[in-house]
Amino acid sequence: MKAVMYYGQNDVRVEDIAEPAPPAAGEVRIEVAWAGICGSDLHLFHNGPSYPTTPTADQPQPRTGETLPVVLGHEFAGTVTALGEGVTSLSVGDAVAVKANVPCGSCAACRAGLSNICRNSRGFGLSGGGGGLSEFVTVPEANAFPVGDLPLDQAAMIEPLAVSTHGVRRSGAAAGDVALVGGAGPIGVLTAAVLKAKGVHVIISEPNPARRRAALDNGAAHRAVDPMTEDLQAVVAEATNGDGVDVAFDCAGVVPVTHDLIAAIRPGGHLQIIAIPSKPLDLDVQNEMHLTEITYAGMFGYLDEDYRDAIAMANGGGLNLAPFISTRITPEEIVEKGFSVLLDRENTAVKILVDPHA
Repeated sequence: MKAVMYYGQNDVRVEDIAEPAPPAAGEVRIEVAWAGICGSDLHLFHNGPSYPTTPTADQPQPRTGETLPVVLGHEFAGTVTALGEGVTSLSVGDAVAVKANVPCGSCAACRAGLSNICRNSRGFGLSGGGGGLSEFVTVPEANAFPVGDLPLDQAAMIEPLAVSTHGVRRSGAAAGDVALVGGAGPIGVLTAAVLKAKGVHVIISEPNPARRRAALDNGAAHRAVDPMTEDLQAVVAEATNGDGVDVAFDCAGVVPVTHDLIAAIRPGGHLQIIAIPSKPLDLDVQNEMHLTEITYAGMFGYLDEDYRDAIAMANGGGLNLAPFISTRITPEEIVEKGFSVLLDRENTAVKILVDPHA
């Protein structure tokens, strides 16, 4: 079968590899319909493997035992084609979106109900054990979530949508709140869309004019602000009667943006950090924490409940994923029309999908 293989920094190859073995007990085999390109894929391609999540040529991944190369791709959806012994929640022919991480179930994080930050996790398309940028893959039953009638190209976006859903859940944002989203990249736009679907008034701050237009055209935000030419704090004051936003989301990972977000939050509000900051964040503890009593939270990945919530929103729950699909490409085009486009800071693509069978 055709697969996109990750060999290391700046080295991916489309190869013909063996199809996965029949599913073992508790597993299902999936014919992949679409796979998305994620920021983590870009990081691997541009910067090289991040051990221990991703193995190197010399260091096996602790849980899979694999070394490079591995099949790439962890945002994907497809159709169940075979069931292992004991599988009861799925049937052949079911359309599913695949949760990327496989937690160990026994570490301190897993025991605390935080499987998203499992200390021994492995991930499809990152750690070995198969990936979505291939024609077929075998996954545990618990990782395959039925999507009903949701088109499979949109189902391939459930994984990144679940990241945004988890961030919104962590933030406590609720209907009637006013939220400020910093950054209109893929996760910023999806976070804004989740907030809007939940009845939150959304302001998005983004210096790139094409990205601002795209956020508005896709219906992700009520207002888009250029922080380079507009007074962001004045816009927030106008929208909140001078109080400040209830919650802000850092989806840019740029230190000056983080401080702008903090300044826009009402007393006792919340800053949810979703992006990984480009450098350490220095806080003015007296003025940005003590005198505001703002709460701060990080996040990583998602939980099963976020996956189910994301599917429900996409399946008629107020969030149409179709406008966020920017283009569809073949595996052979993944560098030129995938990575290169997404690494361009001026691009406006939200999600580029790959057809593994093309």
